[in-house]
Amino acid sequence: MADTTAKRWEYETVRPPRNPTMQEASDPEEVLNEFGSDGWELIGTIDYSGGGTKFLVFKRPVDEERDE
Repeated sequence: MADTTAKRWEYETVRPPRNPTMQEASDPEEVLNEFGSDGWELIGTIDYSGGGTKFLVFKRPVDEERDE
């Protein structure tokens, strides 16, 4: 019999780090590793209409113990 319980997710958005000029994003490796070590998976980006990344979008399964 199939499991009818839907998996629950939580989401987090983070602005990528910026260079001192605030014009260009710097390498997000540190942010990605930090979130990855906490169980977050990068699933996409939200971009500015003129180009460039506005937000990094992460998800991870809801921890039922943490949710209580």
